[in-house]
Amino acid sequence: MRISKKPKLQISDDDLNALNKLSKSRTSSHRTVIRAKIVLMYHEGKTITKIASEMNTNRPLVERTVNKALAWGAMQALKDLPGRGVKPVITDDAKNWVISIACIKPTDLGYSYETWTYHYLKKHIRAHCNEAGFECLQKIGNGVLNGILSKGGIKPHKIRYYLERRDENFEVKMADVLHVYKEVALINDGELKAEKQTTLSYDEKPGIQALKNIAPQLQPVPGQYATIQRDHQYKRLGTVSLLAGIDLHTGIVIPLVRERHRSCEFIEFLTEVDKRYPADWKIKLILDNHSAHISKETTKWLLSMPGRFEFVFTPKHGSWLNMIEMFFSKIARSFLRNIRVETKQELIDRIYKGMEEINQEPVIFRWKYKMDEIKL
Repeated sequence: MRISKKPKLQISDDDLNALNKLSKSRTSSHRTVIRAKIVLMYHEGKTITKIASEMNTNRPLVERTVNKALAWGAMQALKDLPGRGVKPVITDDAKNWVISIACIKPTDLGYSYETWTYHYLKKHIRAHCNEAGFECLQKIGNGVLNGILSKGGIKPHKIRYYLERRDENFEVKMADVLHVYKEVALINDGELKAEKQTTLSYDEKPGIQALKNIAPQLQPVPGQYATIQRDHQYKRLGTVSLLAGIDLHTGIVIPLVRERHRSCEFIEFLTEVDKRYPADWKIKLILDNHSAHISKETTKWLLSMPGRFEFVFTPKHGSWLNMIEMFFSKIARSFLRNIRVETKQELIDRIYKGMEEINQEPVIFRWKYKMDEIKL
């Protein structure tokens, strides 16, 4: 057996305990754990070759670790010596140039893609860094690029959506809607007397898909299949639109299912609402600014019934103020979820059936946002 010519390594009991803990650690860095094991194995008398073989690593790594332990001490062998590593060669000006490129739309530079990826950004930088005077970027990699962008707080490959307020009267219109909700709440709580009127929150839910299974759907079988089994393929049968208004005093939903939601369908819905309430009642509708709600056809129909309806419009891009949106969210997560049908008519029938079931136990929605600020 070959005997190592290197001197033995002396380790204090405290350092020996620390090294044993580090060699078994799951939280320390991989580099530290490997170096701790190398130091311990050399302390036990194993040769460099033997340690490299058992650790499945190379001799130079083992030798560097052992030499540092012999020269600086066992614990110092776990760390990089000062001055190690490649000196940074990318200047601040070069980094600023990279960030400036990342802030430009790729289309403005003649590319077809809308946003940068690391691959395309790196490719562009390498292709144009010399002419910009930053030869140090010629071999830039993903890691260095990520570091530059991260320090600059830039993520050019990601998109975050925001909502621009395009309605100059947003606050005023929101206040109008909240006043209606406040009035509804006072009537429902018995603090305000209702005078032959009702209030509905109205909207359309378009694009409800009629999807048909191509293969039979398999139900769960105890001990065999825990879930419903469906073939991944299906057939599209078209879409329908749900026009619905929810009475904010009773929670009753008035539905109308049609293939489209134009002015004629909206007038059809208003006609249905008109039939449901006494002729001397005023009907308030909270609704958005869809073109069908203010079209010539709708206006003409409303003029034939003066004083019957009162429209309260939500601000543009303020559909979240319409309380029926909560109802649409509810049905999307309940009976419309994962629905499969054989025909489009079956989808229509099941939507009406779902509305009947909901109306058997109606829920009165209550608006809370900024209600304390509203005074009647």
